[in-house]
Amino acid sequence: MKKPELLVTPTSVEDIETLVSAGADAFVVGEQRYGLRLAGEFTREDVKEAVEIAHRHGKKVYVAMNALFHNDKVPELEGYISFLKEVSADAIIFGDPAVLMAARSAAPDMKLHWNTETTATNWYTCNYWGRKGAKRAVLAREVNMDAIIEIKENADVEIEVQVHGMTAMFQSKRSLLGNYYEYQGKALEIENRKQEKSMFLHDKERENKYPIFEDENGTHIMSPNDICIIDELQEMIEAGIDSFKIDGILKSPEYIIEVTKLYRKAIDLCVEDPDQYDESKDGLLTEVEEIQPANRPLDTGFFFKETVY
Repeated sequence: MKKPELLVTPTSVEDIETLVSAGADAFVVGEQRYGLRLAGEFTREDVKEAVEIAHRHGKKVYVAMNALFHNDKVPELEGYISFLKEVSADAIIFGDPAVLMAARSAAPDMKLHWNTETTATNWYTCNYWGRKGAKRAVLAREVNMDAIIEIKENADVEIEVQVHGMTAMFQSKRSLLGNYYEYQGKALEIENRKQEKSMFLHDKERENKYPIFEDENGTHIMSPNDICIIDELQEMIEAGIDSFKIDGILKSPEYIIEVTKLYRKAIDLCVEDPDQYDESKDGLLTEVEEIQPANRPLDTGFFFKETVY
């Protein structure tokens, strides 16, 4: 069995070296002007430095350009892609076809990962974007295990699956909170992932708290729980899933590092000694639970249930 890539979202350039030591194979970085819901903000200098550090260790850096772009930003895309080509980024993550068209002009050899967060739900659509130039499809978080396996069996592109972290439940391009507070005659500071000032939507009936923040891309409402399937990796590894992603949005660097270490151990065991993985997986889950924030319960997302729309 091949080992799937372990893909991690660092909060800053300073995390890269430590995450390499923890076992990460690749990193998602970017700036909110072009990318959605990033664990940290990376300027152009940060991106350049991240690529240099990662490549020194034989690791990869993928740059997020998966926002939806209005006319005013379209002229910027080729310039930013040219910069990514110059610094030797390994791939661009996109959802808007405008990025694909700009890449064809500015960097036709650049590897592209198609990621719309929600619409990669079947293998035919993954292959459609593959024929347009994407080399990888990032599956929707609402796809269950059986569908993931079926997609991988029929896909002509690499398949990436999120295995840990929170997920986006809602996004609006509008600054809904800012507009509300302005209507109330109050000033609202853009949260931009400042953990010490996090805001929540509180569902009293279910006792759920949904993190909510605003940035340049609008308003984002996140899941009340974190996905964790560290004890359920074997079927996807046997199917040949290409990349497992740990999403570190709204998490501390220390948490991301420790979770990366545990998933590194789980993946290595599952590939090299499946029986030992089977014996160890409950213990690995317990170790994740021990470092999990008290306000973020763990669950298995939609891996083992049908999505109800």
